[in-house]
Amino acid sequence: METYFNNRQHKLTATHLYLNEPLPQLANFDWLIVMGGPMSANDETAYPWLREEKRLINLAIKSGKIVLGICLGAQLIADALGARIYKNRHREIGWFPIWPKEEINTTILKDLLPSRLEVFHWHGETFEIPQGGVPIAYSEACENQGFIINNRILGLQFHLETTSALAKALIQNSPDELTTPSPFVQEKNEILKDTKRFSGINTVMWHLLEKLESQCTA
Repeated sequence: METYFNNRQHKLTATHLYLNEPLPQLANFDWLIVMGGPMSANDETAYPWLREEKRLINLAIKSGKIVLGICLGAQLIADALGARIYKNRHREIGWFPIWPKEEINTTILKDLLPSRLEVFHWHGETFEIPQGGVPIAYSEACENQGFIINNRILGLQFHLETTSALAKALIQNSPDELTTPSPFVQEKNEILKDTKRFSGINTVMWHLLEKLESQCTA
Protein backbone atom coordinates (compact mmCIF):
# COMPACT_ATOMS: atom_id res chain seq x y z
CA MET A 1 0.00 0.00 0.00
CA GLU A 2 2.87 2.36 0.73
CA THR A 3 4.02 2.08 -2.88
CA TYR A 4 0.54 2.89 -4.13
CA PHE A 5 0.20 6.04 -2.04
CA ASN A 6 3.74 7.22 -2.71
CA ASN A 7 3.22 6.85 -6.45
CA ARG A 8 0.26 9.21 -6.15
CA GLN A 9 2.27 11.64 -4.02
CA HIS A 10 0.02 11.28 -1.00
CA LYS A 11 1.51 12.04 2.41
CA LEU A 12 1.64 9.03 4.71
CA THR A 13 1.83 9.11 8.49
CA ALA A 14 1.78 6.24 10.98
CA THR A 15 0.80 5.95 14.62
CA HIS A 16 2.31 3.15 16.70
CA LEU A 17 -0.12 2.85 19.58
CA TYR A 18 1.90 0.15 21.32
CA LEU A 19 4.64 2.81 21.73
CA ASN A 20 2.10 5.19 23.32
CA GLU A 21 2.22 7.54 20.34
CA PRO A 22 -0.74 9.96 20.25
CA LEU A 23 -3.57 9.39 17.82
CA PRO A 24 -3.82 11.83 14.90
CA GLN A 25 -6.29 14.70 14.92
CA LEU A 26 -9.34 14.11 12.75
CA ALA A 27 -8.64 17.22 10.67
CA ASN A 28 -5.17 15.97 9.74
CA PHE A 29 -6.07 12.98 7.55
CA ASP A 30 -8.42 11.98 4.75
CA TRP A 31 -8.03 8.20 5.05
CA LEU A 32 -7.74 6.08 8.17
CA ILE A 33 -6.10 2.69 7.60
CA VAL A 34 -6.18 0.35 10.59
CA MET A 35 -3.79 -2.58 10.43
CA GLY A 36 -3.41 -5.88 12.27
CA GLY A 37 -1.91 -7.14 15.49
CA PRO A 38 -1.72 -10.24 17.68
CA MET A 39 -4.23 -9.02 20.27
CA SER A 40 -8.00 -9.32 20.24
CA ALA A 41 -10.25 -6.36 19.59
CA ASN A 42 -11.81 -7.31 22.95
CA ASP A 43 -8.53 -6.94 24.90
CA GLU A 44 -9.15 -3.42 26.18
CA THR A 45 -8.04 -4.27 29.71
CA ALA A 46 -4.64 -5.50 28.55
CA TYR A 47 -4.32 -2.84 25.84
CA PRO A 48 -6.19 0.29 27.01
CA TRP A 49 -5.27 2.20 23.85
CA LEU A 50 -7.77 0.04 21.97
CA ARG A 51 -10.58 2.16 23.47
CA GLU A 52 -9.17 5.37 22.03
CA GLU A 53 -8.45 3.69 18.70
CA LYS A 54 -12.07 2.58 18.43
CA ARG A 55 -13.20 6.08 19.35
CA LEU A 56 -11.10 7.54 16.53
CA ILE A 57 -12.47 4.96 14.09
CA ASN A 58 -16.01 5.93 15.04
CA LEU A 59 -15.28 9.64 14.65
CA ALA A 60 -13.62 9.06 11.27
CA ILE A 61 -16.64 7.11 10.05
CA LYS A 62 -19.08 9.78 11.24
CA SER A 63 -17.02 12.53 9.61
CA GLY A 64 -17.15 10.89 6.18
CA LYS A 65 -13.53 9.72 5.95
CA ILE A 66 -12.47 6.66 4.00
CA VAL A 67 -11.74 3.97 6.59
CA LEU A 68 -9.97 0.72 5.72
CA GLY A 69 -9.29 -2.02 8.25
CA ILE A 70 -7.33 -5.21 7.71
CA CYS A 71 -7.53 -8.29 9.97
CA LEU A 72 -7.56 -6.84 13.51
CA GLY A 73 -8.26 -3.49 11.88
CA ALA A 74 -11.45 -4.86 10.33
CA GLN A 75 -12.46 -6.30 13.69
CA LEU A 76 -11.89 -2.92 15.34
CA ILE A 77 -14.11 -1.21 12.78
CA ALA A 78 -16.83 -3.81 13.33
CA ASP A 79 -16.50 -3.43 17.11
CA ALA A 80 -16.63 0.36 16.88
CA LEU A 81 -19.91 -0.04 14.98
CA GLY A 82 -21.41 -2.33 17.61
CA ALA A 83 -20.81 -5.73 16.00
CA ARG A 84 -19.57 -8.73 17.96
CA ILE A 85 -15.96 -9.97 17.73
CA TYR A 86 -15.47 -13.61 18.62
CA LYS A 87 -13.20 -16.62 18.20
CA ASN A 88 -13.49 -18.18 14.75
CA ARG A 89 -14.22 -21.90 14.58
CA HIS A 90 -10.81 -22.40 12.95
CA ARG A 91 -7.53 -20.55 13.14
CA GLU A 92 -6.73 -19.64 9.53
CA ILE A 93 -3.08 -19.06 8.59
CA GLY A 94 -1.64 -19.41 5.12
CA TRP A 95 -2.98 -19.54 1.59
CA PHE A 96 -6.64 -20.47 1.25
CA PRO A 97 -9.28 -19.42 -1.29
CA ILE A 98 -12.07 -16.94 -0.76
CA TRP A 99 -15.22 -16.64 -2.81
CA PRO A 100 -17.10 -13.38 -3.38
CA LYS A 101 -20.62 -13.09 -2.02
CA GLU A 102 -23.37 -12.05 -4.39
CA GLU A 103 -23.93 -8.83 -2.42
CA ILE A 104 -20.53 -7.49 -3.50
CA ASN A 105 -22.04 -6.72 -6.91
CA THR A 106 -24.02 -3.86 -5.36
CA THR A 107 -20.81 -2.05 -4.31
CA ILE A 108 -17.75 -0.38 -5.85
CA LEU A 109 -15.94 -3.70 -5.36
CA LYS A 110 -17.95 -5.30 -8.14
CA ASP A 111 -15.55 -7.13 -10.49
CA LEU A 112 -12.66 -6.77 -8.02
CA LEU A 113 -12.62 -10.43 -7.00
CA PRO A 114 -12.67 -13.35 -9.41
CA SER A 115 -15.01 -16.26 -8.75
CA ARG A 116 -12.26 -17.84 -6.65
CA LEU A 117 -9.17 -16.10 -5.27
CA GLU A 118 -6.39 -17.60 -3.16
CA VAL A 119 -5.36 -15.04 -0.53
CA PHE A 120 -3.17 -14.86 2.53
CA HIS A 121 -4.72 -15.29 6.00
CA TRP A 122 -3.47 -14.91 9.55
CA HIS A 123 -6.26 -14.77 12.12
CA GLY A 124 -7.99 -16.66 14.91
CA GLU A 125 -10.98 -14.40 15.49
CA THR A 126 -13.74 -13.05 13.30
CA PHE A 127 -16.55 -10.49 13.32
CA GLU A 128 -20.24 -10.13 12.75
CA ILE A 129 -21.17 -7.94 9.82
CA PRO A 130 -21.95 -4.51 11.35
CA GLN A 131 -25.31 -2.85 10.77
CA GLY A 132 -25.50 -1.46 7.26
CA GLY A 133 -22.56 -3.54 6.11
CA VAL A 134 -22.55 -5.47 2.85
CA PRO A 135 -20.75 -8.83 3.15
CA ILE A 136 -18.21 -9.27 0.38
CA ALA A 137 -16.54 -12.69 0.68
CA TYR A 138 -16.25 -15.96 2.58
CA SER A 139 -13.82 -18.86 2.92
CA GLU A 140 -14.23 -22.47 3.96
CA ALA A 141 -12.88 -21.66 7.41
CA CYS A 142 -14.51 -18.27 7.96
CA GLU A 143 -17.95 -17.09 6.85
CA ASN A 144 -17.33 -13.34 7.14
CA GLN A 145 -14.18 -12.37 5.26
CA GLY A 146 -15.11 -8.75 4.72
CA PHE A 147 -17.71 -6.01 4.58
CA ILE A 148 -18.19 -2.57 3.04
CA ILE A 149 -20.44 0.29 4.16
CA ASN A 150 -21.43 3.23 1.98
CA ASN A 151 -18.59 2.36 -0.42
CA ARG A 152 -16.03 4.03 1.87
CA ILE A 153 -15.80 1.94 5.05
CA LEU A 154 -14.13 -1.37 4.30
CA GLY A 155 -13.06 -4.25 6.53
CA LEU A 156 -11.03 -7.19 5.23
CA GLN A 157 -10.35 -10.25 7.35
CA PHE A 158 -7.89 -11.56 4.75
CA HIS A 159 -4.66 -9.96 3.56
CA LEU A 160 -4.03 -8.53 0.10
CA GLU A 161 -1.21 -6.22 1.23
CA THR A 162 1.21 -8.86 2.53
CA THR A 163 4.59 -9.25 0.83
CA SER A 164 6.96 -12.20 1.16
CA ALA A 165 9.15 -10.09 3.49
CA LEU A 166 6.16 -9.30 5.73
CA ALA A 167 5.12 -12.97 5.78
CA LYS A 168 8.64 -13.96 6.83
CA ALA A 169 8.50 -11.40 9.64
CA LEU A 170 5.15 -12.75 10.82
CA ILE A 171 6.51 -16.29 10.89
CA GLN A 172 9.67 -15.19 12.71
CA ASN A 173 7.77 -13.26 15.37
CA SER A 174 4.83 -15.64 15.88
CA PRO A 175 6.12 -19.18 15.20
CA ASP A 176 3.95 -20.66 17.96
CA GLU A 177 0.80 -19.80 16.01
CA LEU A 178 1.85 -22.19 13.25
CA THR A 179 1.79 -25.12 15.71
CA THR A 180 -1.92 -24.68 16.48
CA PRO A 181 -3.78 -27.81 15.37
CA SER A 182 -6.05 -26.75 12.53
CA PRO A 183 -6.77 -27.96 9.00
CA PHE A 184 -6.36 -24.31 8.00
CA VAL A 185 -2.88 -23.62 9.38
CA GLN A 186 -0.05 -24.17 6.93
CA GLU A 187 3.62 -24.81 7.61
CA LYS A 188 6.28 -22.15 7.05
CA ASN A 189 7.60 -23.73 3.85
CA GLU A 190 4.15 -23.93 2.31
CA ILE A 191 3.45 -20.28 3.09
CA LEU A 192 6.69 -19.05 1.53
CA LYS A 193 7.28 -21.50 -1.32
CA ASP A 194 5.80 -19.39 -4.13
CA THR A 195 6.56 -15.66 -3.97
CA LYS A 196 4.42 -15.01 -7.07
CA ARG A 197 1.40 -15.47 -4.85
CA PHE A 198 2.26 -12.25 -3.03
CA SER A 199 2.60 -10.15 -6.18
CA GLY A 200 -0.77 -11.53 -7.30
CA ILE A 201 -2.65 -10.40 -4.19
CA ASN A 202 -0.76 -7.09 -4.15
CA THR A 203 -2.17 -6.36 -7.62
CA VAL A 204 -5.69 -6.93 -6.31
CA MET A 205 -4.96 -4.59 -3.39
CA TRP A 206 -3.78 -1.94 -5.85
CA HIS A 207 -7.10 -2.14 -7.73
CA LEU A 208 -8.99 -2.04 -4.43
CA LEU A 209 -7.22 1.17 -3.40
CA GLU A 210 -8.05 2.69 -6.80
CA LYS A 211 -11.71 1.93 -6.23
CA LEU A 212 -11.65 3.48 -2.76
CA GLU A 213 -9.80 6.53 -4.04
CA SER A 214 -12.45 7.03 -6.69
CA GLN A 215 -14.83 7.82 -3.82
CA CYS A 216 -12.77 10.88 -2.91
CA THR A 217 -14.00 12.65 -6.03
CA ALA A 218 -17.33 10.88 -6.42
